[in-house]
Amino acid sequence: MHILLIHQAFAALDEAGGTRHHELARYLRQRGHQVTIIASPVSYLTGTGDRRHPRKLVDDLGVTILRSFTLPVLHRSFIWRVFSFISFMITSFMNGLFVRRVDLVWGTTPPIFQAPTAWLLARLKGVPFLLEVRDLWPAFAVAVGVLQNKFLINLSEGLERFLYRHADRVVVNSPGFIQHVTVRGAQKVDLVPNGADPEMFPLTAAGDQFRKENGLEDCFVVLYAGAHGLSNDLDVVLEAAEALGDHPQVKIVLLGSGKEKDRLRADAAGRGLKNLLFLPPVPKTDMPAALAGADACLAILKPIELYKTTYPNKVFDYMAASRPVILAIDGVIREVVEGAQAGVFVPPGDPHALAEAISELAENPQKCRKMGMQGRALIKDRFSRDLFGDKFTLILEEMRRRKDG
Repeated sequence: MHILLIHQAFAALDEAGGTRHHELARYLRQRGHQVTIIASPVSYLTGTGDRRHPRKLVDDLGVTILRSFTLPVLHRSFIWRVFSFISFMITSFMNGLFVRRVDLVWGTTPPIFQAPTAWLLARLKGVPFLLEVRDLWPAFAVAVGVLQNKFLINLSEGLERFLYRHADRVVVNSPGFIQHVTVRGAQKVDLVPNGADPEMFPLTAAGDQFRKENGLEDCFVVLYAGAHGLSNDLDVVLEAAEALGDHPQVKIVLLGSGKEKDRLRADAAGRGLKNLLFLPPVPKTDMPAALAGADACLAILKPIELYKTTYPNKVFDYMAASRPVILAIDGVIREVVEGAQAGVFVPPGDPHALAEAISELAENPQKCRKMGMQGRALIKDRFSRDLFGDKFTLILEEMRRRKDG
């Protein structure tokens, strides 16, 4: 089967950002399927283009990645962000027309604008359309205040309902999303969580070099790895770092990029925070060393009711790397972490509770190690990438059989 994926925010394993789709594509390739990905040459994480990207690349397993022109203006403003989305929507459609012998088109959201491209290509090619929902857009954008214009909200919500109703199958990555998509028209919904690959994070991974390179020897290192955006509530981390000023052994590392990073860095400098370190994003291939260099890892989102529905991918990677999770996110992911006794929950938006949790873990390294190993055991048993790769592959194969039948 030949699967065509349209994905503006796609990141390959040697790039910074979420690599779930490259991992799934490689898994599908190992199962004998052909996969073509139309992606943007502009990093969704940094908002900048990479001239090193060839227009067409075939990786070592045979996954084909086509880079489609996109305006490199993601982080200028919301309006410019929309222009970037629309530019990819148009060019990915044009490029998708020339991909031959496609058996299924896979669309993913957010950003939502690329999903209509996938739907239209599927209909023109006469093949099934799979819609993958990774975030509840535009609901999240409205909740965090990024999207406020009523006309655009109504337009986006109408597009969202259209896609749910017209998808042959909808896949969500969190059980918290199922009700949302169902009441808006999705007929056939499957849950395929992000999961993680424990083999990508071997217990033998050494973090000494990461710690040495960044002056973190003899420290208790709390690592946040991911986007620095409005949703991530990293101002709370700065306040917690300030409250931890009398714990010189504690260092908080913010690894990643995003439109808020420069402002956060300036704020940290203004506060004179010596226990906070900003690092640039690294490709997934370098993440095992970074996580191995941490004693605990942080996942945090704003205290918004809708965020209780999320399964953040970073939490699964943290657990796969046998690192305890400091979780400032309530809801379904809290149930996972607490059920496995793989970390500690702190109320979102509470810097003092976050500082207290970090201080307690810093004083109990044995507890940290135990929670980390319990998290890794859960990933192996219930959230392994192979397990969900199998489930995802079966969904695609069933869609193909139904179309042929």
